[in-house]
Parts: sequence; structure tokens; C-alpha cells
Amino acid sequence: MGEEVNDNVKNTDCALGSNRVEENGETVDDGMKYYTLEEIRVHNMSNDTWLIIHDKVYDITSFLEEHPGGEEVLLEQAGADATESFEDVGHSTDAREMLQQYYVGELHMDDRKKASAKEENVTNSGESSSYTTWLIPAVVAAVIGIIYRYFVYEHKSS
Repeated sequence: MGEEVNDNVKNTDCALGSNRVEENGETVDDGMKYYTLEEIRVHNMSNDTWLIIHDKVYDITSFLEEHPGGEEVLLEQAGADATESFEDVGHSTDAREMLQQYYVGELHMDDRKKASAKEENVTNSGESSSYTTWLIPAVVAAVIGIIYRYFVYEHKSS
């Protein structure tokens, strides 16, 4: 009989398996929950505030009033990826460690790829605009230099 109970327990574990979908997020074999951007976006109010920082999802609702920079700063980023803002401020090691207590899961792999593609597009468009911002003035300066030399040499010969 004892063996039957153990077999039933194993079968129950298999039934709960890696693709179990819960109310919020998807759980995989290691117990990690993955959330899609759509699921995270709905958590953008002062009584329910989630952030994404380095592809990790944090429920910071209880921290809003304690944040040294004020809750408005956090609410501006609520329900979205706040990695860039978090890094721009230059948070301390203590702040990074404190963040771990608000951890709820990871950003879904499909949404990570979308975010990376957006960053690549921004980078590429930024490179082309910086290229044109120095190229146009350089060409204009070269043309003015050529015209200036032409008139200077023309007046010396006459």
C-alpha cells in the first residue's frame, strides 16, 4: 500500500507539471513564474504597482511611500520596464539588495526578445542620426572653404 501512495504522489506531481498556468504568470519546472508584458501592464496603479528591472518583475506597491525619491517617480514607470531609469539614478548596493524582497517573477522569454529588438532599433536610428549630425556640417564647411580659397586666389591673380 505504501508504494501505491508514493506512486500517486508522483503522478500528482507530473499532473501539475511545468506548463501549469496560474491566475497571473506561468510556472515552469523550477517554480519560477514568468509574466508577459500584458500581464505586467495592468499593475500600474498606486494600490498595485509592478516594475520590470533587468527582466525581473517586482511588486513594489508596499514600497511606494518609503521610496526616497518619492512615489511619483515609481508610478511613472509602473507596469513597464524601468531598467534604464533604475540604472540612470545609480542605486546603491543596499537598494539593489532591498529590491529582492519585492521579487515576484521573470519577464516571459517572448517579451524579452521584443524588448531587445526595440533597443536595437533605437540604437541603430541613434547611430544614423549622429552620423548625419556631423556629416552635414563637415560638408558645408568644406564647400565654404573651397569657395573662400577660390575667391582669395582669384583676387590675387587679378
